[in-house]
Amino acid sequence: MIAAPSRFQEWRYMAASLAYALPIYKYTLGSTKPGRRTNADIIGAIPPDPWPGQAARGAAILKGEFAFYGELAAGARLSWRAAGMSERWLGELHSFSWLRDLRALGGDPARRRARELTADWLDRNSTWNRISWRPDVLGRRLFAWLGSYDFYCASATDEFRDQYFSAIVRQGRHLARALPGGITGEPLLAGIKGLITVGLAIRGHEKWADQGLAMLERALETQILADGGHVSRNPKVQLQVLQHIVDLRNVLSVAGRESPPELLSAIDRAAPFVRMLRHGDGKMAQFNGSDEGQSWLIDMVLSQADARGRAPGAAPHTGFQRLVAGRSVLLFDVGPSVGNKFEASAHAGTLGFELSIGKDRVIVNCGAMQGGDDEWGRVQRSTAAHSTLIVEDTNSSQSAENDHSRTENAGNIWLNGRHEGYADRYGLTHCRRVYLASAGDDIRGEDSLILAADSKRKGCMAYSYKVRFHLHPDIRAHKDADGNIIVLRLPTGGTWRFRVDGGSVHIAEGIYLGVEGKPVVASRQIVVSGVTGAADGNNVVANIRWGIERIAIAQPVEIIQRDRAIEDAAVNADLMS
Repeated sequence: MIAAPSRFQEWRYMAASLAYALPIYKYTLGSTKPGRRTNADIIGAIPPDPWPGQAARGAAILKGEFAFYGELAAGARLSWRAAGMSERWLGELHSFSWLRDLRALGGDPARRRARELTADWLDRNSTWNRISWRPDVLGRRLFAWLGSYDFYCASATDEFRDQYFSAIVRQGRHLARALPGGITGEPLLAGIKGLITVGLAIRGHEKWADQGLAMLERALETQILADGGHVSRNPKVQLQVLQHIVDLRNVLSVAGRESPPELLSAIDRAAPFVRMLRHGDGKMAQFNGSDEGQSWLIDMVLSQADARGRAPGAAPHTGFQRLVAGRSVLLFDVGPSVGNKFEASAHAGTLGFELSIGKDRVIVNCGAMQGGDDEWGRVQRSTAAHSTLIVEDTNSSQSAENDHSRTENAGNIWLNGRHEGYADRYGLTHCRRVYLASAGDDIRGEDSLILAADSKRKGCMAYSYKVRFHLHPDIRAHKDADGNIIVLRLPTGGTWRFRVDGGSVHIAEGIYLGVEGKPVVASRQIVVSGVTGAADGNNVVANIRWGIERIAIAQPVEIIQRDRAIEDAAVNADLMS
């Protein structure tokens, strides 16, 4: 588990920020004129930036439209302190990561726009600001400016380059003072990457690179666990971290310096873990704040990583299991809660799972909206937003004990999991057993509530429970004539049957937050509900058996289209109400 910044570190940065905010502080960052006039004298190793942007977003920026995390600001002149925008949006704006989008658009207008925005930033942001000079934002900006040097700066005027290099040195000097700056996790790696990059890119400042490499070694030791997973347990963060450390290896290579063994080892471990948390569509699973992401970017990061390790089936330190048979992929969260600085963003989804069949996602978690809305944050972190069991509509504890075991025989896989997230409050233990047949066309599960060993008195009470199976928005679902059977139609044409024994089952409306650029998408969820009863000889007070199996149904196309139209109308009616 990662060690969060100590209270002393946080207080130290807060106290230092008071000094950074003083008008006189900018004069401590050195001369506004570069020490050398020619590019050859100033530039050491310009880092490569292999990540492509999106030309469509570049065209929007050319028109003055900046859209990040579902928020849009537009106007004739960009406001670097745009009122009403979230801190996350402002951080993305000041990071200049969107220079890649202008680069993808290409052409002289995009090049001029990049220079205009950079010059405007230099004119209006020369003094410290809590967001724009935050270590992670500053690190991203330095990497973005230097990585796009050939695109928009190499052909600029001498006056622009003087301002550009001077600003880079001044910001690098501040970053060297400020890190770790009260941050941890992926943001800390972003800041470290910026410090190492500027230290190697600007001659005479190699000590910054050495400082950053020392910090990198400590950060990798605490953030990348032995199985290659990031301590946040967030698949999207896992990908971002891999991207950072691949960038650092490339920067060091261009500078003619050897990558430290800790960095190479981290890449070799982290890349297979990314593969572990991918579905059949090539996108990421949705645990602990992740969204689907973009398959092309994931492919590119893995290609750049050049780590050949296969996706592991189990990650005992991070707490995930990957079950694969035939065309079916099941991903399970069987791990502990994340602590310290990640506690606020942790999801109460223990024993939640996702299922994809071929390129179709079937069972999902709701995912996470990537904006700054606290209310949505609470919703997406709740147990109800995950495909798992919930008692009394109460979130399972994030500090509960849990364990699991896995057995394989002739291609068949059994997974048993248990967590005590309801033991203290309700005296109950949630157990989930899942079986995946070797052909991948038969999945069976069992969810049980058992009296916790030391809390039998509470467990004698009757408590309501629900087992939720969130469906991807592309999945069509309707009840069969048998009230406990639900037919699932996949986008690629396959038909599967969900059946349940124990509790009552119905289809309810749901939400899906996993699509990048689409904050909220309507979906459906299968809900199995019931009330705990008297304990049997094994102290079981509730038991729900369920299964998902492939069935062969031949229906005319017009019937399928009619059913889909009816379901779409019902979803729209629910949303309108």
